[in-house]
Amino acid sequence: MHPPMEDWVRCQAIGQGSSANVSLAKPANHTSRFPPLIAVKSCHVARSSSLKNEFTILNELKGCPEIVECYGECFTLENSERLYNVVLEYACGGSLADKVKSSENLRLSESVVRRYTKSILKGLQFIHRRGFVHCDIKLQNVLVFSGDNVKIADFGLAKKADAAEAAEGFDTKYEVRGTPLYMSPETVSGGEQGPAADVWAVGCVVSEMISGKPAWRCTDIGALLMKIGSGDDIPAIPGKLSDVGKDFLGKCFEKDVSKRWTAEMLLNHPFMDGEDEFPSNSPRNPFDFPEWESERWDMVTVTTTTTKSFSSPELESWAGVEACVSTASRLQQLVVEERPDWFFTSSWITVREPQFS
Repeated sequence: MHPPMEDWVRCQAIGQGSSANVSLAKPANHTSRFPPLIAVKSCHVARSSSLKNEFTILNELKGCPEIVECYGECFTLENSERLYNVVLEYACGGSLADKVKSSENLRLSESVVRRYTKSILKGLQFIHRRGFVHCDIKLQNVLVFSGDNVKIADFGLAKKADAAEAAEGFDTKYEVRGTPLYMSPETVSGGEQGPAADVWAVGCVVSEMISGKPAWRCTDIGALLMKIGSGDDIPAIPGKLSDVGKDFLGKCFEKDVSKRWTAEMLLNHPFMDGEDEFPSNSPRNPFDFPEWESERWDMVTVTTTTTKSFSSPELESWAGVEACVSTASRLQQLVVEERPDWFFTSSWITVREPQFS
């Protein structure tokens, strides 16, 4: 697929990577098949192997809504330099790394993390089923699009899974790829980089979104790689995460590759089931709006499979349950000694029009 260079016009630079620069671009004319804004990754032809690899793999992964869309490739001559370009879907929201940096307290809520993680896992499931490994899953390589949807991007280091490479007579087992902070133990110690390595990286991504800090607390890369490859430690699991979330990370951070869960298995983990729950501050009935709440409730009833009472501090740390305060107790707050004047109607609001049959 080779769109002519006049199909788009390069605008300002929006990113710079180790192997390519990214520019915002727009279609050259109204009849173009491109959307109003696109992203163009460019590099000198002599250094284009990684970018060409990305283009080739993205062509193999078309049709997945959780993977950034590729519109084509082309060559341009700019400032006497011959460039290789890949035309991609533009992410108006930047990356997940940008999202975390701009969020309150530099971390995301568990419900948001759960939703993003589900999209990442769906994308990885598609990638792995097609026989590929991403090899560089991290916050910077997950992009945010309109509607707060996220997609996996940057396939410059992606490759066919070890089994597929072996079937074709290739052996890249000792070509370690990726970012050290997100590398799995088997990658560091033995050069193995299969689908399980991507799952380990997902655990690092979830931990970072929840805590706002890298999964590993280490500034010495050499010491970090020794710790990952030969030590018994796993990344610290954030204390603020719910029990089901901690269990999810435990499945990602299983050092034994044969026991580590796959992307497909993780999509069925209970941590993913809560995505469509109401946010904690959403009203669940007409008497559950903030205006009805007193400044302090001494006791509330938490409804699970059994009825149990908790104090307010205990409730704040209780994950996955629904607080139901007695409607009768809230109505009692409306009781006053003054009698209402039903003839004063200037401030009345019609909440439902009468219907007659």
